[in-house]
Amino acid sequence: MKLLIKSATILDRQSEFHKKTVDILIENGIITKIAPGIKTKARQNISFNDLHVSRGWFDSSVSFGEPGFEERETIVNGLDTAAKSGFTTIALNPNTSPVLDNNGSITSVLSKARTHQVSLHPVGALTVKSQGVDLAELFDMQQAGAIAFGDYKKPVGNPNLLKLALQYAQNFDALIQSFPQENRIAGNGMVNEHYQSTMLGLKGIPGLAEELQIARDLYLLEYTGGKLHIPTISTEKSVKLIKEAKKKGLDVSCSVAIHNLILTDELLNEFNTNAKLLPPLRTKKDVKALIKGLKDGTIDMVTSDHTPIDTEHKKVEFDNALYGSIGLESAFGALNTIFTPEESVEFLTRGKERFKIKDISITEGNPANLSLFEVKKESVFGVDHIFSTSKNSIFLDHKLKGRALGIVTKNGSLSV
Repeated sequence: MKLLIKSATILDRQSEFHKKTVDILIENGIITKIAPGIKTKARQNISFNDLHVSRGWFDSSVSFGEPGFEERETIVNGLDTAAKSGFTTIALNPNTSPVLDNNGSITSVLSKARTHQVSLHPVGALTVKSQGVDLAELFDMQQAGAIAFGDYKKPVGNPNLLKLALQYAQNFDALIQSFPQENRIAGNGMVNEHYQSTMLGLKGIPGLAEELQIARDLYLLEYTGGKLHIPTISTEKSVKLIKEAKKKGLDVSCSVAIHNLILTDELLNEFNTNAKLLPPLRTKKDVKALIKGLKDGTIDMVTSDHTPIDTEHKKVEFDNALYGSIGLESAFGALNTIFTPEESVEFLTRGKERFKIKDISITEGNPANLSLFEVKKESVFGVDHIFSTSKNSIFLDHKLKGRALGIVTKNGSLSV
């Protein structure tokens, strides 16, 4: 099958065609020719105004629902959403029912995604049922296809358990994730502990809860060795702690949720439950530090932290609403409002190496693994832009710049 992408500007620093506007011919999933004005008959032609192409985007923290919470999102619709949002590869969180904590559950999820255009890579639970008591079958899950291990949004309360996990995982070179929150400090908090929480009468989660946990985990990593990933940091002090750890030579990486790079706790004035997030939205000072940390490489990658929540658990009183926002559909448009298109693409393609996922450049002879997008047009993000079953987006009614158009991979193409 021949597919021809017409007049696309390539944004790929690994490619000799970086920033050049060319045609891209793909035959049976392989890029066979890159040149201006390719003339050939193809089964499918892709042409858009302001068309840009980059290496496939990767999201290190995506939740769907299936198995157990199919009303929030199924695997198939979730992967379709990822494709339409420009992502060729996603890491799936284990927060399903039952939790992905054994070989069989990892195998089952992979079997449902095997033929899709988007590559799904499961993250196995670190502990049995994500209860934080006993280590799960980490090696068996890795053999089945798990790329990392962590309990989604659940911190490892027992430091000895994390110590053992970091030591044990070194036997098979596995990546351990530790969610950065000390629950005994966070207590019953729901939002950032600051001026806004006081004014609105909402219980707060201080930055200290995140920073104490990170400091503890970094001390453990220094003692044990191994590889640690800290997902979705949110404070200025957290950036400093990780920067210092990297200077020491510790093998640590971290991510930041896109909404924490752009939005602040001032959004809480409307008691919008879509703004109930974990970690919570912080202050302008934190946002500034996160952006700086991302640019200088302290923060390794961005994530949409896509978390579908059904209406029954979102359109309720703020205290009773579940945490989380969908984010795949808005990811590029949101990043592109504060960064250049080239920077946005760079941040969306980072992180694959950390999770041992092959990163494929746009070069003749390579398999197609492409994200397609526009960069100029501004629009207000609305429900009609959402492909997810759940509609709980923090970016609803926000002005975004540019949009994803779809993907092309060796398994086919999906564009909007």
